[in-house]
Amino acid sequence: MQDLSYYEILEVSRDADQTTIKKAYRKMAKIYHPDKNPGDSEAEHNFKLCNEAYQCLSDEKQKSIYDRYGKEGLQGMGGRRSSGGFDDLGSIFEEMFNGFGGSSRRRQNPSDMEKYNLDMNVDMHITFSEAVFGCEKEVEFKYKNSCNSCSGTGAKDGKLSTCSQCRGQGQVFMKQGFMTFSQTCPACHGTGSAPAAQCNSCDGKGYHEERGSVTIKIPKGIDNGNRLRVSGKGNIGKRGTRGDLYVTFSVKADKHFQRDGNDIYIAIPVFFTQAVAGDTLSIPSLTGELELKLDVGTKDKQHFVFRGEGIEDVHGHGKGNLIAQVNITYPNKLTDEQRELLLKLQDSFGIESKPHESVLDSAIEKMKSWFK
Repeated sequence: MQDLSYYEILEVSRDADQTTIKKAYRKMAKIYHPDKNPGDSEAEHNFKLCNEAYQCLSDEKQKSIYDRYGKEGLQGMGGRRSSGGFDDLGSIFEEMFNGFGGSSRRRQNPSDMEKYNLDMNVDMHITFSEAVFGCEKEVEFKYKNSCNSCSGTGAKDGKLSTCSQCRGQGQVFMKQGFMTFSQTCPACHGTGSAPAAQCNSCDGKGYHEERGSVTIKIPKGIDNGNRLRVSGKGNIGKRGTRGDLYVTFSVKADKHFQRDGNDIYIAIPVFFTQAVAGDTLSIPSLTGELELKLDVGTKDKQHFVFRGEGIEDVHGHGKGNLIAQVNITYPNKLTDEQRELLLKLQDSFGIESKPHESVLDSAIEKMKSWFK
């Protein structure tokens, strides 16, 4: 992005009007903003470039100079910037981040704020067959339940005092050049308050961990990374509201079948004589055995597709295919009798078994001509 023009940085054309430029800047600023990319130095650098580009293109005078002379022309302005650009940037951040400087943001009452997310996630490992055919499984998990002794505040008797680090604002601020950035206060987690004394019942955490379990029905066709929501089985908040439990699945690989979406692949070892003759084989599938009729002269790695013999779509949109891939195998060594039989078989094909001769003979003759 460093070498791009200001127009390319904001992804607008050179004839873009101010409305388009402003809209493009909002989009790019949201993508690269440091609060959304913590610890990402590249995103931070791109964010600064977006600011630089917008400051220039949002000012008609600077934009005119840039269009004629590029960045070098702007350097001759002695680093001056129009105040309108800063005002515009401030209003954009006010709108994008709900009063980013904190002046117009209305902070929530600390007693109403939860110390943890009510929704929660657990990971579940299942076998290939369980994912393909579906099943019922019991999920055991730990969930958070708000401490009654401190009403979920983590403070003894629920008594809170103003956070000393953010002085009750819920945010801490830092400056980078002309920009002021804020982030949630790490001490009070945005509440603006801290316990006057720690709750003895929950050691200041504001919650107790409890064990729970639920039996879930896993649908056919579930895949790696898919999530299932179990309503009302998550963490419990201060007012007794309970979030949802999300189960994320990890499917163990199968020894024979390889999955690709709703399609499955299986490697079929075929002896070279079977491939040449075009034999018929019985192969495994998800529903039993299938008949694979090889072509005469089947090639190595050739695919044979069995439509509708794959995995049922988890959303009910039909079934995938089974793809059988032929892996041709050859003998590691031959007896004298086997070698003789193979040579006889080769001779029985006549000229068809010697396609190399015409090609190689012409190549040899051509090579000889090089040394005359």
